[in-house]
Amino acid sequence: MAIGEFGGAPVAVGDNGPMYAAPAYWLYEMSQAALNPSRAFADALRLFYRNPVNPLSYTAFGKTMAAGLELFERSTRRYGKPEWNIASTVVGGEHVPVRISPVWQRPFCQLLHFERAFERPPRRPQPRLLIVAPMSGHYPTLLRGTVEGFLPNHDVYLTEWVDARMVPLSEGGFDLNDYIDYLISMLHLLGGDVHILAVCQPSVPVLAAVARMEAENDHYVPNSMVLMGGPIDTRVNPTAVNVLAEQRGVDWFRRNVITKVPFPNPGFMRDVYPGFLQLHGFVSMNLDRHIEAHRKLFLHLVQADGDSAQKHREFYDEYLAVMDLAAEFYLQTVETVFVRHDLPKGVMTHRGIRVDPADPGVGVRAPNQGEVRHALEHHVVGEGPLARDEPRVLFARNT
Repeated sequence: MAIGEFGGAPVAVGDNGPMYAAPAYWLYEMSQAALNPSRAFADALRLFYRNPVNPLSYTAFGKTMAAGLELFERSTRRYGKPEWNIASTVVGGEHVPVRISPVWQRPFCQLLHFERAFERPPRRPQPRLLIVAPMSGHYPTLLRGTVEGFLPNHDVYLTEWVDARMVPLSEGGFDLNDYIDYLISMLHLLGGDVHILAVCQPSVPVLAAVARMEAENDHYVPNSMVLMGGPIDTRVNPTAVNVLAEQRGVDWFRRNVITKVPFPNPGFMRDVYPGFLQLHGFVSMNLDRHIEAHRKLFLHLVQADGDSAQKHREFYDEYLAVMDLAAEFYLQTVETVFVRHDLPKGVMTHRGIRVDPADPGVGVRAPNQGEVRHALEHHVVGEGPLARDEPRVLFARNT
């Protein structure tokens, strides 16, 4: 999770403040622009050394050159949003095409519907599921395995958050209150009779949204709520992320990691926590492992081990694709969740109204072992980096 994930990163000397953070994004864009010609040349040269018509492609020299050039190109590339690559699913032993289309849209999010094109609809209506993906730096395609696991027996909807650098400043800001508003609006669109699943970071806003809806006797409260690995109460078993947030305070993050989106991005001059800084935090926490992974990629390419090399590409194409977060949302989350612990203390507010997770209608409780086993067997955790998260699951039932 990207919120404050600097526990394993190198510590800068002194308090650099805005003199460091302000130009960081501009320098990053300049370096990307400066590397474009070299990257294009390296890619062309790689194709030259891999061309089967070229006799050098069969030599150790040619394979080594092609491998080194690919590593250079991949290490300096800006990775875009990955594709979902979900064309079909299996329902009742039959392959069913899947169409992915947005059914709701706001400046910072769109709601995707993974619509299954049945020739013959199932005899029993299948439950609708809203999966709330993390807004924490990576794209929601990290939950591809989770979506694929639910598609055979659920009508799946999923939140796809928008990279903040792609949102024009004229669209206004986006904070934790807006996040909760978005969730309530989506649940209203779905019209009730829906289940909601939050993976990691969105556990807090999802619980807050459901609590607000319960308090107002909203007719569209979800039938059930599952919160997985979320920072509901970071005072319990605190991690390095929690300790750092409390020690530094929100002002440190505002001075050191917030910068403005540079030209020519659509979100020019918007305050963001940039994706490349988040990626620095991700990689620094396990730097040795990432270096070793790329060393192995080089060897796989030289040895023509295509399967192993492709697995590396698929993982890092996903892992290195990051998005900017709106500064208001990031800072408010750090302060509310990691510094003040407002939700478990019962003092969190939404639009000036207190959020009460102890509302009798919410009924939050810890799962028993059978429920956790059921969640895991049904691919709730999924695959990829998120699969390593501890499956701390909470259930809520309407009463």
